[in-house]
Amino acid sequence: MTKLDKPLRREVQIGDKAYTLTIDPDGLKLVEKGHRKGVEVSWASLANSESDGGSQAASM
Repeated sequence: MTKLDKPLRREVQIGDKAYTLTIDPDGLKLVEKGHRKGVEVSWASLANSESDGGSQAASM
């Protein structure tokens, strides 16, 4: 496995909008292209939601 030690950015097309997905050591961030604010999820909250049945991860 490769250790995640710096941000990894990928463009994702959802419907007719382009988004930037950033995966870094802190978690995930999904932002509409050309915008600054988006959805952020930390690895800790994602792991905790998995043990709670995934309710928080499903609401993303």
